[in-house]
Amino acid sequence: MASQQADRGRVSGFRRAVDGTAAEWFGLAVRLGLAVVWGWAGLAKVSDPAEAAQAVRAYEILPESLVKPVGWGLPFLELALAVLLVLGLGTRIVAVVSALLLLVFIAGISSAWARGISIDCGCFGGGGAVDESQTKYLQEILRDSGFLLLSAWLIYRPRTKLSLDAWLAA
Repeated sequence: MASQQADRGRVSGFRRAVDGTAAEWFGLAVRLGLAVVWGWAGLAKVSDPAEAAQAVRAYEILPESLVKPVGWGLPFLELALAVLLVLGLGTRIVAVVSALLLLVFIAGISSAWARGISIDCGCFGGGGAVDESQTKYLQEILRDSGFLLLSAWLIYRPRTKLSLDAWLAA
């Protein structure tokens, strides 16, 4: 009996943490943090789309006919995600797109690592072939996995403070 009450107390404490006001503020921090990441990545690439295409080409995954469209379009997608996250508009959909994009990035980096290709990921500008000693695959995968966790939080709990989603739902 006492253990059941303790279990209920833990569950309600967990539920308060996940559903309470603090969670909405945490969600705001997550949303804005992810917006900074996407904004930084997009701005770093948008000024030099040829370099962004070169970074995509370095992975040796896509056919040449898709390298330019992906390289030139990716920065604009990242910037659009950043703007929508700042506004808090369509947060769950943006988080799903973010998660899918991050999974593609993790798969691409893992693939390059497994095939012994020495590249800079080009995640925040630059990219292309580098000396083997300059690769940072593990750090890049761990970093993107952290961003993936942020996206997962927003998929699970998209309602955050100061968002257009909350304002429209009111």
